[in-house]
Amino acid sequence: MKAKIIGTGCQLPAYTADNEYLSTLVETSDEWITERTGIRMRHLVQEETTTSLAAGAAGKALAAAGMQAEEVELLIVATITGDTETPSTACRVQAELGAVNAVAFDINAACSGFLYAVHIADAFIRSGVYKNALLIGAETLSKLVDWTDRGTCVLFGDGAGAAVVAAAERGGVVAQSIGSNGSKWEVLSCAARPVRNPVRRDEEPCGYLRMDGQEVFKFAVKTVPLCIEDALEKAGMHPEEITYYLLHQANKRIIQSVAKRLKQPEEKFPMNIDRCANTSAASLPILLAQMDAEGKLHPGDKLVLSGFGAGLTWGACVLEW
Repeated sequence: MKAKIIGTGCQLPAYTADNEYLSTLVETSDEWITERTGIRMRHLVQEETTTSLAAGAAGKALAAAGMQAEEVELLIVATITGDTETPSTACRVQAELGAVNAVAFDINAACSGFLYAVHIADAFIRSGVYKNALLIGAETLSKLVDWTDRGTCVLFGDGAGAAVVAAAERGGVVAQSIGSNGSKWEVLSCAARPVRNPVRRDEEPCGYLRMDGQEVFKFAVKTVPLCIEDALEKAGMHPEEITYYLLHQANKRIIQSVAKRLKQPEEKFPMNIDRCANTSAASLPILLAQMDAEGKLHPGDKLVLSGFGAGLTWGACVLEW
């Protein structure tokens, strides 16, 4: 038995901010942002929270799967922007949904988080520990962004995506490749709250997202194709057999570069970065849910999901729809 996706859903904040709006905050322009990233707008939370977005996406995924919340056995939320340091976002979503029988916890693998969740859930299902899982990627990155730094504030957005996976003999996850390189952690990071205790008082303010864009770009265009090729080799498949490659939506140029290196047409690489920007762990499940809702995914389709992010972390998953 292996994990097969049987339902998807996504939840985006109601408010959208286009590039023209950002040009009123920092020295930038719609042309500058679009040309370099492919981003035209992003969703930003107002009343919403990471928990509410996650619960909204999860509810839609459960409905699509024809499953009740109390049937969920494993609930994983991939996020770096939980509403509380503790408890986990997963436990708060569990309460919102009424998933009273689930084992719930968070994982932090940044933009690779959803793929890590798939990796974990598939292992549990293959081992027979659980028969199903609710996997969520949810982020409110707007609270980690320095809105005076044009190098980062134009890149990110908020949102959540979810998928229900269940044990299946046919279809589902075929092969995975996953990895990390902690020696490069400073390339993309966000400092935690400072230490202020009776014997030490750090004066630094709470951290913002910081990124070496060139290093991240070089890492992504080199590592993602290799990771995908490794997963395809494990699956015994060739790149031409894949219906769609769903990549983490960080930068249009990165996606185009990966397509070129794999010698596959860009039409196989769907994008929503123009509308959603980089939503970190929510990126892949949002794209997956949108394609599912639009009727673009059909039984038997072979998909590759691949992501990369802070850590540095990366992963690729070959699955049959």
